Amino acid sequence: MVKRLTVGISGASGVIYGIRLLEVLRANPEIETHLVISPEGETTIRIETGRDPKEIYALADRHYKVDNLAAAIASGSFRGLGMAVIPCSMKTLAGIASGYADNLLLRAADVTLKEGRKFVIVPRESPMHAIHLENLLKLARMGVTVLMAAPPFYHHPKTLDDMIDYIVGRTLDCFDIEHDLYRRWAGG
Repeated sequence: MVKRLTVGISGASGVIYGIRLLEVLRANPEIETHLVISPEGETTIRIETGRDPKEIYALADRHYKVDNLAAAIASGSFRGLGMAVIPCSMKTLAGIASGYADNLLLRAADVTLKEGRKFVIVPRESPMHAIHLENLLKLARMGVTVLMAAPPFYHHPKTLDDMIDYIVGRTLDCFDIEHDLYRRWAGG
């Protein structure tokens, strides 16, 4: 049985995390990806990667325009593993934390929360101020996994790709999706 995962890419720096997640999932026939990218996310894709967002949309099994509030992922009847917002900007975080679902990315997040499905956000901001931290705490108390884009060094990353793969691998771990993106800690 194919499992569905909704992926949101917002305008935070670090869009490579979301892109790499889609690349890895593309190779997994058991996972069907449903993608929505904010307008700011599209801009950041162009700035940080030099790629056309159309290339990123093509990595997903299904993709939706951010203004399409009639999309399948906007409904609680859409079944799936849950949602990852990777990266998650502070603007998107604030919208999710306040229930302000004025676009499809925020509505899909709102549905994920109301249906009690697995939800992972990978925030990208530093330093954070009290409002950011309060929004993260609010979502964590609601059961959202806050996975900071902060790779460890015990696995001796040799490249930036190693560090990116670690964060993507940890995101996959949250959904119990098998991978071999990094070497797991085996003890000292």
